[in-house]
Amino acid sequence: MTALEVLEGMYAAEVDYLAAGGPGQASFAPLAPFFAPDVVLHQAESLPYGGVWRGHDGMERFFLRMSRTWERFDLVEQEFLTRTSPLVVLTRVHARVRATGRELEFPILQVITVEDGRITEVRPFYWDTGTIAAACSA
Repeated sequence: MTALEVLEGMYAAEVDYLAAGGPGQASFAPLAPFFAPDVVLHQAESLPYGGVWRGHDGMERFFLRMSRTWERFDLVEQEFLTRTSPLVVLTRVHARVRATGRELEFPILQVITVEDGRITEVRPFYWDTGTIAAACSA
C-alpha cells in the first residue's frame, strides 16, 4: 500500500468513527491498522484535545477526546501537496462543537509520516487555535 493509500484509508475510517455517534459509541479497532504501534501525534496544546499522543492507547484516547469535542468534523476539501512520505495535506474542515453547537470552518495543514504501510507521526498545524478553543468553550 502506498503512503497516500494508507492516509486515504485512515481518513475514511476516521469519518466512520466520528459518525458512529460520539464518545463511547465507536471502536478504535478499524483505525488501529493504519497506525504504527509507536505512532506519535502532536496536537497544539491550546486545543481541547491538545498534547502529544503516543501509541495505539494514546491514539484511542485522542479519538475519544476529539469525539467529545466535535459533533461533526467534515473534511470538506483536501489537497494532497505531496504523494509520498512525509505527506503534506491541506484540509478545509467544517465542524460543529458538541457542547455549544457552534459551527466553524477552518484549514488544517498536516505533515504525516508513513513507514512500512503505517502512520508513524502526525503533525497538524491549525490556522487559528484560539478561535477553535473559544468556540469549544461553553
